[in-house]
Amino acid sequence: MRALSPPSISRPFARYSHGIAVPAGYRLVVTSGQLGIGADAQVPADCEAQAQLCFANIAAILAEDRMTIADVVRLNAYVTGREHMAGYMRVRDRQFPGTPPASTLMIVSGFTRPEFVVEIEAIAAAPDQE
Repeated sequence: MRALSPPSISRPFARYSHGIAVPAGYRLVVTSGQLGIGADAQVPADCEAQAQLCFANIAAILAEDRMTIADVVRLNAYVTGREHMAGYMRVRDRQFPGTPPASTLMIVSGFTRPEFVVEIEAIAAAPDQE
């Protein structure tokens, strides 16, 4: 996969790629938005801990199709306030030490339960090995 960063547009505001080219012969996995809730139904109070759970859930989903977080090419993330952006971004940046995926971060008014402050969905691509 290849990051797309045309010199004719502004550089990304944070650590993400403007685009990712996925070569022919790759399969895709698209996740639903994941909330910061553990298998034990516990929801941490802070955004960073919730984001870690979101990424752990995404990793578990990807593993079902023999993929890892390293295969993520696109993220959509939602936080309930600007004060949660930095915590989310710290966790996101730790997940992708190499080329970061394309990414969008939006501020929303809320989720299904008031204790949730972040939701993350992902698209991943890996070589088709069927």
